[in-house]
Amino acid sequence: MATRKEIDGSAGVPQFYGKELRFKREEAGLTLEKLVDGSFYGITYLSEIEHGHRRMPEDLAHHVDRVLSTDGFFGRRCEDVRKAKQGAHSSYFAGVAEAETRARAIAEWSGTLIPGLLQTRSYADAVIHSAHTLDTPEEVEAKIDARLQRARLFDNPKKPEYWVILHEALIRHSIIPPVEMAEQLEHIAALVRRGRVVAQILPWNGPTRALTELPLFLMDFDNEPPLLYTEGSYHGQTIDDPSIVMRYRKAYDRLRAAALPPEVSLELIEKVAEEYRNGQHRL
Repeated sequence: MATRKEIDGSAGVPQFYGKELRFKREEAGLTLEKLVDGSFYGITYLSEIEHGHRRMPEDLAHHVDRVLSTDGFFGRRCEDVRKAKQGAHSSYFAGVAEAETRARAIAEWSGTLIPGLLQTRSYADAVIHSAHTLDTPEEVEAKIDARLQRARLFDNPKKPEYWVILHEALIRHSIIPPVEMAEQLEHIAALVRRGRVVAQILPWNGPTRALTELPLFLMDFDNEPPLLYTEGSYHGQTIDDPSIVMRYRKAYDRLRAAALPPEVSLELIEKVAEEYRNGQHRL
């Protein structure tokens, strides 16, 4: 039988819910199989939640509350955490922004925009103004600040390992003035030279398969299953099915193999940045 002293709320949100869930389940004398019965989740999934390896989905939280008669405890806490973590981020991205702070390694591909983790303030401002035309100045500024805050990940000299593949069009076609684009590319180059980022450029004549139109954001963790996130302009999807994540990882590896080597990519980024700064850039 679990005891109250086993629950360590300071260990993190997933660990707190996992230990609290196990305590309540064993207090009720239920097995994992009995507790999960009637939900859309399996025993393995519930076990991973109890071990702090997965977060508790809201629908499962409500199911647990009903079976364990916990008076909505898990459902309320899920909603509290969702609101706290969302901040200025879109609701579909808030969980990803939180998860990346725990990631051991991140691999990203983008063919349409410089990824948020690499954006300068001027680039983020242009993207957000374009996508959220009805936002107030205060709302825009909050979104920019939230995006720039994500880049604090790179303050840690070792974790996460971050590997990014950018389509050549992203550095050749600017959505901001030339001097600001020079600053954007120089920012990426500086992160590469610091050893915090590995960047590759997929050239114009690289693969043109449909996959290149889909942004990919893959995360690996020390004690959690890997995650895949992809999105459109106003929606996002997080996938944690290991078999699906693995297929996209293989696709990402093919893109990486088709891209320019990191050293050549860095030279190209810095060359184009210099062209922007000196007013010499031509498409």
